[in-house]
Amino acid sequence: MSGATSVPDLQVVAGVVWRDGRFLAVERPEGKAHAGWWEFPGGKVEAGETLAEALIRELEEELSFTSTELVFWREKRFVYPQGPVRLHFFHVTAFSGEVIPLEGQRFAWFAPGAADVSIFLPANADIVPALCWPLA
Repeated sequence: MSGATSVPDLQVVAGVVWRDGRFLAVERPEGKAHAGWWEFPGGKVEAGETLAEALIRELEEELSFTSTELVFWREKRFVYPQGPVRLHFFHVTAFSGEVIPLEGQRFAWFAPGAADVSIFLPANADIVPALCWPLA
């Protein structure tokens, strides 16, 4: 045995939030890891939460709206220098309230196929183009 220990994947949820045919993305604010990169809103899953519960909580905490219709879409694993992340993506097709960034982040609505993939976190590089396909 080499003595190496494996680091468990950090469980993260992300919402592909839709409005008027566009998806929501947020820019990571100064002071956070990966500041300046764009991503899908979401965050870490806390102990005892389901994935859906974690996403609903994160969207309320970060952007002040409540998801009312969400469906699991896909899962992927990505290894950052800081460690492995398991991302759980959901399509959020309905929500109540307005998008109000509560952590100093910028946000924008992007048309599928028109978003510049190079501004998104590397873990999202294949997710952004996949949004051009139907939500099957």
